Parts: sequence; C-alpha cells; structure tokens
Amino acid sequence: MNSILIVKGLFKTYENGQQKIEVIKGIDLDIPAGAVIIIVGPSGVGKSTLLHLIGGLDKPTSGEVLVDGRNIFQLGDRDLAQFRNKNIGFVFQFHHLLPEFTALENVMIPGMMHDKNLADIEKNARDLLTEVGLSERLTHKPSQLSGGEQQRVAVARALINKPKLVLADEPTGNLDKQNSQSLYRLILSLNEKLKQTFLIVTHNEMMAVNASMVVEMEDGRIRTIQNNGHR
Repeated sequence: MNSILIVKGLFKTYENGQQKIEVIKGIDLDIPAGAVIIIVGPSGVGKSTLLHLIGGLDKPTSGEVLVDGRNIFQLGDRDLAQFRNKNIGFVFQFHHLLPEFTALENVMIPGMMHDKNLADIEKNARDLLTEVGLSERLTHKPSQLSGGEQQRVAVARALINKPKLVLADEPTGNLDKQNSQSLYRLILSLNEKLKQTFLIVTHNEMMAVNASMVVEMEDGRIRTIQNNGHR
C-alpha cells in the first residue's frame, strides 16, 4: 500500500531565552494513502505542533517529513508554499473564512492561486459546496452562516485543489455535539468518495470509532498506535 506521508525522526525545540522547550521528541509515522488518521492525547502534548510540522507551517529542529515522496523541508520557501497549496489542505478549529467574501468566493480563493481557468475553479467550488450540503448557501457571507455551515465551507475550501493530504486541527472544537457528528460523517463520506487522506487532531473520542488508525500522543512522543485497518 502506498504511503502518502512518512515522518522520520521528527524533533521540535523552542528556545525561550536560556530555556529550551522540547515539544516533539522523535516521532516516526507511516501513513497509507486514503486513510483517516486520528491523533489524540491531552492538551499540551504536541498534537497541533506535529500537524503544523507535517503541513510545512513550521520547521522542525531535525527530522524529515515526506509528503507523496517529497521531502518538504528540502524545498525553498516559495516552492514549499506552492507544494503545500497544491498537495495539502488545512481545516482549523477556527474556520478563518474571509468575512467580506461569500461562501463560494472563500472556497475559490486557494484555486485562484494556481492561475487556473476561473470558470473551472467556480464549477469545482460549486460542486464541493453541493457535496457538503451547502448548495443553497453559495452567496451567503460567513456572518450569515451557522457555525456548522462555516466549518463545512472551510472543508470545501481545503479540498478545492484536490490535495492528497488533508490536515484538520480540532475541526469540531467549536461545534456542538450534533454539528460535530455531522461534520465527522461528512469527512468520512468525502474520504470514501474522493480517496483523500485525512489526518485529524481531536479531543473528540467519537471520531476514533471509524478511523483507519488512532495515534495516541504523550509528552511529545507517540505512546500507542491502534491500527483499525484501511477504510
């Protein structure tokens, strides 16, 4: 089975004056393409830092991150930004939608960075918003959408460039139980249909039930990996 993500010997240390704080302490991962991976653990164990390193949003002190066979930290800043935009989608706890743009426009923005045909980008964005159940909300701005709807727009935006890897950091953290369950069912459905890999940091234990793999972190390290089989 092909690996979409390989992490080798990953360390991350922050310096605060004379003090060094080791947040990630030697992590190795091998993630198969098309899987749904859940990363769990108490607050402060390095889950979000790990996700940011994997996505190239932060650089490790040492170690390698290979996404689809490319060592992302061997790329220059400009090439890394282009590679990230094309190959990695991000969904955060706070949706970070631009308030002055409609749902459709928010989803289109990452696609427009590729200088693709605008008509194609718009069609893809409409299709994705329909896929996430928002076909009637295309022209609504974020302030006119519920929290659950805003997060669905964020998921559609993460998928607009057809990334092979989607990283989600507490995507249900600001949602109530019903919207959390709805968003997770949506992620599972999209994974089944689009065959994209989802790597999700969460405190929501419900998400672990249908995941391909559950990675438990403790004190900057991987404590256990529970492999539930490929979806």
